[in-house]
Amino acid sequence: MGDDAAPLLRLMWLASPALPVGGFSYSEGLEAAVEARLVVGEDQAGDWLLHQLQLSLVRCDLALAAQAMAAWQAGDCARIAALNAWADQTRETAEARQQSMQTGRSLLEWLRNGEQSEDPRLLTLAALQPAPLWPVAFALATVLAGATPRGALLAFAWSWAENMAQAAMKTVPLGQAAAQRLLARLAAAIPDAVDAAAALPDGERQAFTPMLAILSAQHETQYSRLFRS
Repeated sequence: MGDDAAPLLRLMWLASPALPVGGFSYSEGLEAAVEARLVVGEDQAGDWLLHQLQLSLVRCDLALAAQAMAAWQAGDCARIAALNAWADQTRETAEARQQSMQTGRSLLEWLRNGEQSEDPRLLTLAALQPAPLWPVAFALATVLAGATPRGALLAFAWSWAENMAQAAMKTVPLGQAAAQRLLARLAAAIPDAVDAAAALPDGERQAFTPMLAILSAQHETQYSRLFRS
């Protein structure tokens, strides 16, 4: 296997919906947006997710993952703890916090059963309180995979995009061809989104999506739902 093949395959593995962290269980407010008739049809679903990518992921989780990667590579445990605490404090609803904690814990367990289960950084990840959150855990997974920072962020964004396309298929609903067109729109926007997140100064990282937070809060008590967020 070539020197560049192993990191690439590990990134594809991490980005796959088959990774057993439960990402398929969450729609991140999309189900509530469909229920509220804010998203109707393919075009609106694509617009919604593009806005979520640019206004939420770029400024929050993608930027956070980029900074966490640098901290893991430097062995800066204090910085890792601070980033994880920021992530916990800025989840805007209970279900958003639950999602990030559950997927982070699940990724930790997956890493513990992998080839690098003895890496001491896993002990640091496990000790994070109240739990290792998803962007911080994913950042360590990509460092252990030997990924480049940009490659890791592309994998992070693509993993999100595939899960959201699956959520759109079930909730809008969309057919297979429509979901592929939606993914094509997201794929075209992801490289610029990743570059913007990687360049975001620490002081400009933010979590502020009021409409998404309102929908997420409403989803917590939605009468009929398929997803946990």
